[in-house]
Amino acid sequence: MGPLRRRLTLALMLMPGAALADACTDLRPNWDGTPVSALDEFVALMSTPPALVLLLATALVVRFRKPWGGVVVALLWGGFGTFLTWGDPTGLRDAAIAEGCVGSPSLFIASTLAICAAMIAITAPAKRDKTDGEN
Repeated sequence: MGPLRRRLTLALMLMPGAALADACTDLRPNWDGTPVSALDEFVALMSTPPALVLLLATALVVRFRKPWGGVVVALLWGGFGTFLTWGDPTGLRDAAIAEGCVGSPSLFIASTLAICAAMIAITAPAKRDKTDGEN
């Protein structure tokens, strides 16, 4: 290994990474050190105020069977999921996932996708049979 390569390797090893970022002290100050699973992250994300409001809106749309309301609420769910996954320009969330205090949001995203699909299927207008007397 040449001297330049050794210097580059040493420089890369000394750069602050996920372990030195201390993202967990900012995002989850009461974290006890145990790794957060996808289920724990699902519960944490579903208990946030925007998710609770969207759950209430989903229930109302399904109850009153409003197709356009279902589309709007599905778009809001999508926007909320996008904000959670891409809404951190600092990369602090990625560092916290690497440290273990934030779990993967994949279970939350999959469940919101299922909620939206079911909501759209339930609120979709019924197809009319064209044999009701029309020729």
